[in-house]
Amino acid sequence: MIDLLAYDALRQQLRGTRLEDWCARLPAILEERLATGHGDLQRWIGAVEALPALPLEHADLTSRVGLEGSCDAGQQARLRAALQGLIPWRKGPFSLFGVDIDTEWRSDWKWQRVAPHLDLAGKRILDVGCGNGYYMWRMLGAGADSVVGVDPNWLFLCQFLALKRYLPEAKTWHLPLALEELPEKPEGFDTVFSMGVLYHRRAPIDHLLSLKDCLVRGGELVLETLVVEGDEHQVLVPEDRYAQMRNVWFLPSVAALERWLRRAGFVDVRCVDVNVTGLDEQRSTEWMRFQSLPDFLAPGDPSRTVEGLPAPTRAVLLARKP
Repeated sequence: MIDLLAYDALRQQLRGTRLEDWCARLPAILEERLATGHGDLQRWIGAVEALPALPLEHADLTSRVGLEGSCDAGQQARLRAALQGLIPWRKGPFSLFGVDIDTEWRSDWKWQRVAPHLDLAGKRILDVGCGNGYYMWRMLGAGADSVVGVDPNWLFLCQFLALKRYLPEAKTWHLPLALEELPEKPEGFDTVFSMGVLYHRRAPIDHLLSLKDCLVRGGELVLETLVVEGDEHQVLVPEDRYAQMRNVWFLPSVAALERWLRRAGFVDVRCVDVNVTGLDEQRSTEWMRFQSLPDFLAPGDPSRTVEGLPAPTRAVLLARKP
């Protein structure tokens, strides 16, 4: 599996940065992690290895994440079975050789709202909490030179590898690690994304400082998180759960979040999108059969969660490291 992750190529990509020597140690770090792994990890790896060899004739990473090529009925059946072995699929959608993966999230809608505000051409990017890599592929489609994602979830890694199997030369890598496991102050990326992570952090300002430490001077942060209405002093701290999630700590207003970013040392802070998550953007599907947003909202009142709190609203803010 370590060979499949292609970290030698990543080391070459990060040559000259503070991450280069650390990349040389990555195989050993990951072998140690694999030793504990996850109870289903071998099954997920088996699903990736069961993917049929198919000739890639066209890859569309610009308008969607779609792979096209010759694929007969038998191959398509094996492809679908292997991909279903990686259920649940949360971020997407994906289309692979005629198999459409209808994921829980319509992540393409979020990307359409955010992408017009970004200039990723030629950039080296870090995606923190990258999930299964959907946005990483879209970043490449937007012209990024290379993309590195970090997320400790093994299933998400295997879903990423399912795509990478057909795009082995793509300059994108998924590290099954947490942000805290990167070297201190790597300062090696032109753009850093943190989407859907901040509200899971007990110390949100520390998270913002860590993101800033990953950026080169003048680099840009793309931050997406849950927010609430209010002035610069408004922050919601759930008593217990939020939309049935236990690990939600702080939901600031946009104005408060802008202040947090400035206190963390960012400049040129601006909000580029605020959007109430709709029931058609996050829902259960054939590829994610568990509970989803419709189950987390108050019956008869989609403006509140089942706990009586404001329903999920997400904002995207951009900021620059001086």
